[in-house]
Amino acid sequence: MAMDRWRPFVSVETWDPFRGMYDIRGEVNRLFDSFLGRSAASGAGAAMRTWAPVLDMHETKDEVVLSFELPGVSEKDVSLSITGDLLTLKGERAENREVEEENAYRAERVYGKFERSVQLPMPVQADKVKATYRDGVLEVKLPKAEEVKPKAIKIDII
Repeated sequence: MAMDRWRPFVSVETWDPFRGMYDIRGEVNRLFDSFLGRSAASGAGAAMRTWAPVLDMHETKDEVVLSFELPGVSEKDVSLSITGDLLTLKGERAENREVEEENAYRAERVYGKFERSVQLPMPVQADKVKATYRDGVLEVKLPKAEEVKPKAIKIDII
């Protein structure tokens, strides 16, 4: 067995105890950006960012209910489609600038086209969907297919 002499300063590179933290910070930023609907190319000064409306989904006895938040979006700019078990919401939030001067100090609202697809947890009756839009909230009620509705079975005791 050969023995090597210990050399404590073989590398010219200085040791940085926080080197891995920079990579972790970048990954956390990327995770939050993708969760919030921002593209990977969007930075602090990006002119165009993408967004996706947030969603609440719950189930009642007879239907699946989805509520999308669409602040600043007109109902005529929204379309809804169902293909199999996939519900897709598409639309656009138009930018309306009323600022006379071009010196903006903060611009956090995101404008432009959006698309959000949601996989439905069970089969629904696509021809009986009802959607209402009020105060920036789109509520979609999807009646469950007959085969997934709970059925009471009477048991005869002899």
